[in-house]
Amino acid sequence: MVRDKSKTPTRSLGRKTIRATATPRELMTHNPDLKDVWKAKVITLFPNAFPGVLGESLTGKALQNGLWQLEAIDLRKFGVGKHRNVDDTPAGGGAGMVLRADVLGAAIEHAMDGTQGNWPLIYLSPRGAPMTQALMQDLARGDGVTLLCGRFEGVDERVLEHYGVQEVSLGDFVMTGGEIAAQALIDATVRLIPDVLGNAESALDESFSSGLLEHPQYTRPSEWQGRAIPEVLMSGHHGRVAEWRQEQAQKITRKRRPDMWDAFHKRPVIDPDG
Repeated sequence: MVRDKSKTPTRSLGRKTIRATATPRELMTHNPDLKDVWKAKVITLFPNAFPGVLGESLTGKALQNGLWQLEAIDLRKFGVGKHRNVDDTPAGGGAGMVLRADVLGAAIEHAMDGTQGNWPLIYLSPRGAPMTQALMQDLARGDGVTLLCGRFEGVDERVLEHYGVQEVSLGDFVMTGGEIAAQALIDATVRLIPDVLGNAESALDESFSSGLLEHPQYTRPSEWQGRAIPEVLMSGHHGRVAEWRQEQAQKITRKRRPDMWDAFHKRPVIDPDG
């Protein structure tokens, strides 16, 4: 009797989720699949680009310690024909190539299989909504995210419509693919996951978290190239330091980001006395 592997049940042992697979575990990931841990799945033509810089510093340490997980899904494996083609010429003519709907659909179905809870599907696209700190905070509170990295002239629009894909942009410019944008989004999200930074205050006292850009930072030596650290920061007076930092944050935001400054002043004022 031949067992249908697609119907093989999943068993959970503590944080580890054990799945039957014909692929050696060591070729899939350096870490076991952990239960109830935030995970990023990335659909890409360049799986070897991951983890990349995400494997370094605090995000890399957190990845090794199982505080978050990463799975790079090779889009080429879902290609069609002998050469596993993933793209074709644009309907209606034009330059470049477009990622095929059938190939993307199969990859997305594979990636989203078994996902539960708050798990959005995002396409990194220059026409998407800009990445913001608020978006990263929402993603960090979720269960995970699946990211689709485009290439060439983009993806078949029917895929975005069928799966209700959210489009997100790194900025008002065009790159050759979505991999760098995907790493930026993951990095900005993972650092908000508890225990990744070590000091929870680090994620609170920085640009965008309060609606303002961050105040200037200084460290040793106390004087460099004739420039001294502002005296207030050496005073040891925490109240004056906090006031100075707030003033500087407002000054920088007003000068560099008038859009943020305008939004900051339009925020509703909360009366602590009700």
